[in-house]
Amino acid sequence: MIEGKALSLSLDGKRVLSDVSFRFHAGGMYGIIGPNGAGKSTLLSLIAGTARADAGQLALDGKPAGEWTRKALARHVAVLQQGGLSPVGFTVKEVVGMGRFPYQNWMGEENADPAPLIARILELTGLSGLADRQIDRLSGGERQRVALAKVMVQEPRLLLLDEPTTYLDIGYQLQLLDTVKQWQREQGITVVAVLHDLNLAAQYCDQLFVLCNGRIEASGTPEAVVNAELVERVYGASSVVVRHPVSGVPQLLLHSRAGE
Repeated sequence: MIEGKALSLSLDGKRVLSDVSFRFHAGGMYGIIGPNGAGKSTLLSLIAGTARADAGQLALDGKPAGEWTRKALARHVAVLQQGGLSPVGFTVKEVVGMGRFPYQNWMGEENADPAPLIARILELTGLSGLADRQIDRLSGGERQRVALAKVMVQEPRLLLLDEPTTYLDIGYQLQLLDTVKQWQREQGITVVAVLHDLNLAAQYCDQLFVLCNGRIEASGTPEAVVNAELVERVYGASSVVVRHPVSGVPQLLLHSRAGE
């Protein structure tokens, strides 16, 4: 479980997060949504351990975040950033294998052979046929799949996704989130995802947390959170909310004010 109590953080003299509290239970998939500048990525940085709050308490599995060693945290938490991997002179298989770094000794060796795990993750992410291809010969969507495979090979108990679908077309967006959801269910890991697309967030997440001006504006199931009044208040956008004909989750239809 990941629990934050009254977390606050200022950057360059500006308050970015104010009195933010949450609880993410093990095995769930949680979405953090909200407008640009709301503090979503900053909150993810606190959970990942790459930033420290000015006030409040953060605990991972009941242990204060500050008491985790860097190596222990790297084995427990993995972060998938937006935009995929930058082109580098390595093959897909080599990059994916880099996810095993937290388990290696100073000679780059492990007690057990990671090859079977790497092969399984390459297959799960649809990368087996690209294993020997150079990263710089891949499309942006393919590189993002490689980035996902790399964090999966890390075998974290907590996966943090920072706007992972921002630069992907809709096909790659669904493919990536389907893979994450399948893996989350099979392994029982916890996933916390910063997402811009409210419809994707409602489709894939068990609960949503809405950040606005550094504060939690609303939280709960997609059914409780995604509504026209909240979208108007938080995003300043007119919308109609309908039920998805297959899943039944709320889906947002934006309404243009032009010509009214």
